[in-house]
Amino acid sequence: MDEANHSVVSEFVFLGLSDSWKIHLLLFLFSSVFYVSILMGNLLMVLTVTSDPRLQSPMYFLLANLSIIDLVFCSSTAPKMIYDLFRKHKTISFGGCVAQIFFIHSAGGTEMVLLIAMAFDRYVAICKPLHYLTVMSPQRCILFLVISWIIGIIHSVI
Repeated sequence: MDEANHSVVSEFVFLGLSDSWKIHLLLFLFSSVFYVSILMGNLLMVLTVTSDPRLQSPMYFLLANLSIIDLVFCSSTAPKMIYDLFRKHKTISFGGCVAQIFFIHSAGGTEMVLLIAMAFDRYVAICKPLHYLTVMSPQRCILFLVISWIIGIIHSVI
């Protein structure tokens, strides 16, 4: 009765959607176009907000950080998937899989908390417009950002 399974998983094997070269090419083009579009859109958002002095308000600061989180989120899995479309031996190591899960959960948890902070920002802007600049100070925005990353990482570690 003392027998136990002592096997260790070292890698996961991906079974493809199809063995057809044409479908792999279509998936590669489709995925690559969307991934590059996501990268360009989010980078353009960050560069626009940081370079234009008229966009130096709390709302745009939080929006630029949301774009950065989206860059982390989409870059955690998409490059590996696109790379594996043309490999014969489609595998991911156990550590690589855990790292992807960690980054997805970190970015997802951070994004949820940052969206709550953005909702609070809009609440203050609409309901207390005369107090907006004192309530939503740059220090408070940075505090919201740090708290959202801490909560996202704690969520992922758990």
